[in-house]
This record gives sequence, C-alpha cells and structure tokens, in this order.
Amino acid sequence: YALESGIPFRMGLIRNHYIGRTFIEPSQAIRNFGVRLKLNPVRSLIEGQRVVLVDDSIVRGTTSRKIVRMVREAGAKEVHVRISCPPTISPCYYGVDTPTREELIASSKSPEEICKFLGADSLGYLSLASLKQSVADTEGRFCTSCYTGVYPTDLVQLEVRGRSSEENPAPASVTIDREPGSAERPVVVHRES
Repeated sequence: YALESGIPFRMGLIRNHYIGRTFIEPSQAIRNFGVRLKLNPVRSLIEGQRVVLVDDSIVRGTTSRKIVRMVREAGAKEVHVRISCPPTISPCYYGVDTPTREELIASSKSPEEICKFLGADSLGYLSLASLKQSVADTEGRFCTSCYTGVYPTDLVQLEVRGRSSEENPAPASVTIDREPGSAERPVVVHRES
C-alpha cells in the first residue's frame, strides 16, 4: 500500500509475536486485553501524523476499534483504515475459526457505519474483483464464501438430541438434514440440548 500510494511506511505499532489471533479468543475481555499486549504504539512515529492503518481483515470490529483508539491516544491527527480484503459477512465452515454471522460486524453494518464504530476518519476495503485479480484467480477457483455468503458445498444442519442433564447425560442422537437446492441457501449448524 505504501509503495503504490507513495506514503512512507513506518512501524508505528510494534507487534508482540507471542500473542495469537485476538479475534478467536472466547470472551471480549480477553480479546481487549490481548490487543493491549499484542500491539505497542511508537509515539515518536505517530504523534502529529495522519496515519493509514492497513490490516488483513475486520471480524467483529472490536480489535480494530481498540487499535484506532490506541493510535489516536499516541497523538495521531487522523486515522484512516484500509483492509486488504472485502468485508467479511459470513462465517467460514472450511477451517478458519470465525464467529457466527451475527458476530461479524460487516454482516449487519455498512462500511460507513463500521467506520463510525471504529472511530476512524475513513475506511476502505479491497473489492472482491481486486482480491481475485491480486491472486490471479481468473477462473474463480478460490473460495470467497466469507465475502459473498455463497458456499461451494451444501452445508449440513446438525441436531443433537437426548441430553437430559450435565450430570446424567443420555446418549445423543445426531440428525443430519441437507438443505435442498443450491449452495446459495446455507443451513446454519446448530446444537439443541
């Protein structure tokens, strides 16, 4: 981004590599604490500057919001956020540990609303077409379900029944129902106790 825009690149946030991905932590309190441990602002590089923060994605938005606030507290005049993918609107069922659709900020808010939530001066996402172009996906071979909500396979609905209590669990039965029709109509995986 810096090379193409001509804006100088500076390491204004120093990352602690011993802290994992904060968006997968189980509680908001742990995620908030993790952000503070993970990133440390360098005030001498940030103070009085117009800053462009480039990140790989926005999931819930809470981590990005903390980072924007942290950069402002370090003295930035303006904070602009650029995301190197389209808005994440759907969960991934193929191996990436993402939250439910309801927890994904872009599933229910516009980019303008997300920008306001983050406290940023502007927000920009890479378009799906530009993402595909950047990885030379001219034939649509890569999965884009988290950006489109269209899944390449039928999703399976699981119902677990028969658990009477935690102390005396009864054997559980699993019922699998496939959603009729195309993969454009995913079924949410859920568990009934």
